[in-house]
Amino acid sequence: MNGMTKGKETKPHIGIFGRRNNGKSSLINVLAGFDTAIVSAEPGTTTDPVKKSMEIPGIGPAILIDTAGIDDTGELGLKRINKSFDTLKVIDLAVLLITGNSFGESEENLIAKFEEYKVPFVIISNKSDITPLSQNLKIDLEHKYQVKVFEFSAVKSNDNNELLKLLAEAIPETAYTSNALVGGLFKTGETVLLITPIDNEAPEGRMILPQVQAIRDILDNDGIPVLCKENDVEELILNLKPRPSLVITDSQVFGKVSKFIPRDIPFTSFSILLARQRGDFDNYLKGTPYIDKLNDGDRILILESCSHHVSCDDIGRHKIPAWMRRYTGKKLEFDVVAGLGNTQRDIGQYAMVVQCGGCVITRKQVINRVKPAVDAGIPITNYGMAIAWMHGIFMRAVELFENK
Repeated sequence: MNGMTKGKETKPHIGIFGRRNNGKSSLINVLAGFDTAIVSAEPGTTTDPVKKSMEIPGIGPAILIDTAGIDDTGELGLKRINKSFDTLKVIDLAVLLITGNSFGESEENLIAKFEEYKVPFVIISNKSDITPLSQNLKIDLEHKYQVKVFEFSAVKSNDNNELLKLLAEAIPETAYTSNALVGGLFKTGETVLLITPIDNEAPEGRMILPQVQAIRDILDNDGIPVLCKENDVEELILNLKPRPSLVITDSQVFGKVSKFIPRDIPFTSFSILLARQRGDFDNYLKGTPYIDKLNDGDRILILESCSHHVSCDDIGRHKIPAWMRRYTGKKLEFDVVAGLGNTQRDIGQYAMVVQCGGCVITRKQVINRVKPAVDAGIPITNYGMAIAWMHGIFMRAVELFENK
């Protein structure tokens, strides 16, 4: 697939949306083949979005997200609706359920959200055993939105195969695949040197996820990975035969090891590779130089994708802020948000956003994580790209991607 690989993190995410009591949970049960969701005649049984991992015939392993009704009412109902909208940041396909030929403002607003987040969708008219789908409504919706409208009954249907076929055809290929992390940057049989510090942030007895992913990707693409710690680079680079065709380092030791890597050997970092594979790479490239334009009092947003134990050597909470203050010589303020939670301040209050590598989330999640900043015209960068800039080797660290 031209440098494309499958991975656990690329499992398709399908969101089920619709008004209360339109049969969202019942549809999930049909797809799962057994009762996994709460089904009730009372509207509003589903409150917060609930993820369900399952194997769907014709699709394979997938994550179904059962959401609250988009017509919920009251202050609590509005919070439920907003949580349902939040799932648009992570899903690959949306299924909009309608019943009784009812299609109005709630559905129009939801579809506008689908389009805003570029989420492909299908419309299913459920409970067709009670109220058949109006052919005029079907024609109108298919013409207006250029999507399939499918008539279905989660209770009495014998069209399950057609439903599965519809969903399988609607899921974009990008839901299953992602760009290779290292593949395409070296040739078959070539050696790739990985510089992997073992510090306080490294998990006990294990390596950090980007390092493991890089090793696997090199092997998958028939390369030869060679690993060493930063203190061994100088001697190894002189004696390693054949010479490595690519060197990848942890961003935190960029400055220390760069002087030992011959200029004719391509050199980059795990974080920059992740930025290219899963992040908004073009906007990172444009936004990183803005570090030189920061002023006293500017506030920087640090986005961590995962929640982890925080140490005194934490790269996002301590090292990057310290490096940026020292490099710029400015009095900068920093906010850190872990996981995929919302920021406490309006995005417009930030001068710059720094996103982590995103090794534990999907590309879609990373893109949507930084989307508010991009939409607001706020410069964005990535941990590794920011570190490379501040160590004066940014251009070298990204030059191997110029023609890729």
